[in-house]
Amino acid sequence: MLNIVVMLSILFGTYLVLSGLDRWSTGMNLDAGIRGRISLALVFVFTSTGHFMQTQAMVQMLPAAIPMREVIIYASGVLELCLAAGLIVRRFAHMTGICVIAFLIVVLPANIYAAIYRVDMGGHNLGPMYLLVRVPLQLILIGWAYWFAVRRTRTPPGGIGHAAL
Repeated sequence: MLNIVVMLSILFGTYLVLSGLDRWSTGMNLDAGIRGRISLALVFVFTSTGHFMQTQAMVQMLPAAIPMREVIIYASGVLELCLAAGLIVRRFAHMTGICVIAFLIVVLPANIYAAIYRVDMGGHNLGPMYLLVRVPLQLILIGWAYWFAVRRTRTPPGGIGHAAL
């Protein structure tokens, strides 16, 4: 459960901090889109660390019948880092946002499996009750990716999000 609290704190906290910096000081002129994408990118950097630091626990989140589970865990960790990078670069943000949504949909069954079989990783040991928190978190992340990366928005002239990011 702590992972969920951390992810939500990173998501909303980063957005609020960047909004505050933009509003009150630095003159960075970050538009809402780049603030949202940076926040989501940091969530993916955080979640990718589990793929490399808790590999064996994450392997247990996949059914034993799936071949090369360890390779899948490492590959999905690398993919999460690539998604994080793609969210930051404005030119790739739209397509990366679509990929983020697809990825979140594809990994949801692993989270359901882990909860049903009470895998001792990231709260899944709580069983199906964990899904009452995990599924809404997935929906929040999907909505966030759509709102800040997929949906077409106008960037104010001169905003960093306009061309550079």
